[in-house]
Amino acid sequence: MSVLLRCLRVAPLAAAMTLLAACATTPSAAGKPSAQVNALYAQLDQASQGYEVALQQSRQGNVQASQITLTQSLDQLKAAAARCGSTPGCDSQRFYSVFDHLLRLKDGDFGGDQDLDSDIDPSQAALPTGKTGAASLPEAQRSVTLLHGQKLSELIAMNGPVKAALEMWLTQWRPALMDAYVNYQYMRFEMWPQYQAADLPEALLFGIMAKESGGKVHAVSRSGAAGPLQFMYATGTRFGLTSDGGFDLRYDPSESARANAEYINEQLGQFNNNLELTIAAYNGGEGRVRRVVGDDTSVSFYDPRIYNQLSQETRDYVPSVLAAAWLFLHPDSYNLKFPKVDGAPGKVTLKRAASLSELTVCLGSSNGMNDGWFRTLRNLNPRLDPQAQQPAGSDIHLPKSLERVYASRCVSGPWPILANDLHTAVIPVVAYTPTPSSPAPKAERRYKVYKVRRGDSLASVVRKLQCSSVQEVADLNGLKHHSISPGQTLKLPDCR
Repeated sequence: MSVLLRCLRVAPLAAAMTLLAACATTPSAAGKPSAQVNALYAQLDQASQGYEVALQQSRQGNVQASQITLTQSLDQLKAAAARCGSTPGCDSQRFYSVFDHLLRLKDGDFGGDQDLDSDIDPSQAALPTGKTGAASLPEAQRSVTLLHGQKLSELIAMNGPVKAALEMWLTQWRPALMDAYVNYQYMRFEMWPQYQAADLPEALLFGIMAKESGGKVHAVSRSGAAGPLQFMYATGTRFGLTSDGGFDLRYDPSESARANAEYINEQLGQFNNNLELTIAAYNGGEGRVRRVVGDDTSVSFYDPRIYNQLSQETRDYVPSVLAAAWLFLHPDSYNLKFPKVDGAPGKVTLKRAASLSELTVCLGSSNGMNDGWFRTLRNLNPRLDPQAQQPAGSDIHLPKSLERVYASRCVSGPWPILANDLHTAVIPVVAYTPTPSSPAPKAERRYKVYKVRRGDSLASVVRKLQCSSVQEVADLNGLKHHSISPGQTLKLPDCR
């Protein structure tokens, strides 16, 4: 049995077609194709023509007939592709090319609001009203629009780097992709309207976010990039992500999405609507990419004159973003099933004082969230210190599906009592002892050390230990942009 045939037998149609490029066999017969091969190619042509007929039927409003035609065409394509793998001289790459073409046709070319055999979850087709005021936003049509009417699928070259990135997202990075999708669905009502207003595709927003932070609002990189879309301090400031009452707006999902959309549109203008160069600029810096590209903005990102001068990080980053965006649009076509998420926004008014950490404990694994709700609560309440108790009467943003869960589990009974007991546990503070290499500060001022916990920010540490100012602690520890990470040890003034 050939390698291609084995691949087709173990994978569904969509996944099998995706694997064709990797499993493809080189035609072994010399000269003209045999009659058997020509018959398979004829079936391939018929399947492609059938898909075009389905498109036309859909545009004419005959949805039922178009569905029947589409199903017959895909079945014919599957059968011919399976036989191609065991037929000498048959070029399976031709079948992959047709499948790629059909996916691109499917992205927004069906008439009306119908997207036949769409991979997009119908439950996500409309955006619930949230605090942004966004109402119904039909994702199937708008999520593929880019660059003033062009289709996103038309702009993503299905080449070697993108295919390699698809494999990474579907294998080693798969857990991160799933987490990013879930995180995004709960923030979608804040982030997607910003992109929609800028005439940019939702899939691109998801691709950037998945690669940058995985949908973790408080993510901070070693270089100081922060927030769900990882803005550097200077770039964020340029696009209005400054401080609002001490809160860094880079951590705000809505504001960061707005700034990201403005940046992308600005760079698209600089690079003649070249999406790949624009994404490269977002990762590697627009100045560097402009120097490499020069005046020829029509040049391909993959041109060796460009590609070889960029860092390995940027060379990997661009196809990774595009691959994540492609999977957002076509999950089923790659044997990928995103979970159904009810991201409708909700809010509760606390009946008793509680921190986000305490709420996480009492909410438990409700509604099937086995990993708990800490990340979602953090993402939806980015201004709150997760360890700081909020007084009764405070408003907490959470998924609407948790409003009843809060009322039943977190107002009275054993769970809030347990959560508070765990939260108020006393952690010993280790005294700082000067060493010859680290002499005691002037005036024998005493210091202590604190090990950064997950969810901490520099401001929350200072508030929790009631000592000094954020800037003093930052200066004392040589922190740039007030960035800290879990496990890091901070030296703090002894505040008693």
